Amino acid sequence: MIAYLSLYKLRPEVTEEKLEDMMSRTRMALLRVPEVLTVKTGKRVNPSDPYPWFVYVEVESMDKLAICQDDPHYIKFREEVIRPHVAEQEATAFEMEPRKDVKYS
Repeated sequence: MIAYLSLYKLRPEVTEEKLEDMMSRTRMALLRVPEVLTVKTGKRVNPSDPYPWFVYVEVESMDKLAICQDDPHYIKFREEVIRPHVAEQEATAFEMEPRKDVKYS
């Protein structure tokens, strides 16, 4: 099981209202991708934290993650939600199964 976590720094013009809209649109778009098992998104609690927004997606494997990222719903999410509003992104994938060799993920 793969957890894919993306942390985002937003453009200065993104308001609190716009962020709420982005969170809602993210859930709607990514839950339409068949490979996505879980979607979570949230905003920072501590204003001094460097990333004001995150998106977390669970998929079965790295192959499914690649398929997910090629899905039209995911591409639309990237083009309509991420690209116009995000200044910087950090993303990484984690294997969540204990004792599973990550080369088989």
